[in-house]
Amino acid sequence: MFVLIFSNSCKKDDTSTSNTVTDIDGNVYHTVTIMTPAGSQTWMVENLRVTRLNDGTTPIPIVTDNTWGGLTTPALCWYNNDVNNKATYGALYNWYSAINNKLCPAGWHVPNDAEWTALTTSQGGGSLAGGKLKESGTVHWDAPNTGADNSSGFTALPAGSRYTNGSFYLKGQYGWYWCTTENSSSEAWHVYLQNSTSAVVRKSGSKGIGFSIRCIKD
Repeated sequence: MFVLIFSNSCKKDDTSTSNTVTDIDGNVYHTVTIMTPAGSQTWMVENLRVTRLNDGTTPIPIVTDNTWGGLTTPALCWYNNDVNNKATYGALYNWYSAINNKLCPAGWHVPNDAEWTALTTSQGGGSLAGGKLKESGTVHWDAPNTGADNSSGFTALPAGSRYTNGSFYLKGQYGWYWCTTENSSSEAWHVYLQNSTSAVVRKSGSKGIGFSIRCIKD
């Protein structure tokens, strides 16, 4: 039996918690702690939206043109290059941003493949975990948002992605999240959730794609 430890007395979609972490830009993120087979994990409840490394001086380039897919250096963008997506959905980062150990606030990091697997396992495994991790309802997720009850408090959001050709895909239907773990010289692992299933899918993809990031506490 796995125990969920919420950051306050609120549950599910109420993320007005007392425990927060602030990034170098001053963005505030609520947190939730979840017991997994590997021990407790504390996660951000919102997608990362920082634009600088935590040294306070190094910017992460915001790339709006189609040079995006050819980069082998850190970059971020907002979905559809629209900064109005920042507050709710956070940024889309390439994998080269994800592996920088100063991307998350000090004391936090981008999760590896094993940490994502432990989280998924704690929520009933790949076929069920998506429902427990997704924000419930259809305010942000497109219908039917199958199985979504957010019983974990994780509040996964459908921020979509940016493919290597520079195009943006499927906000409202898919939420993709980077792992830091490589699969090959050109690909790394990620997980995704979607509106039409309660599953969490683990997959490998190009390091040049733009995905969301959730930081986990060290």
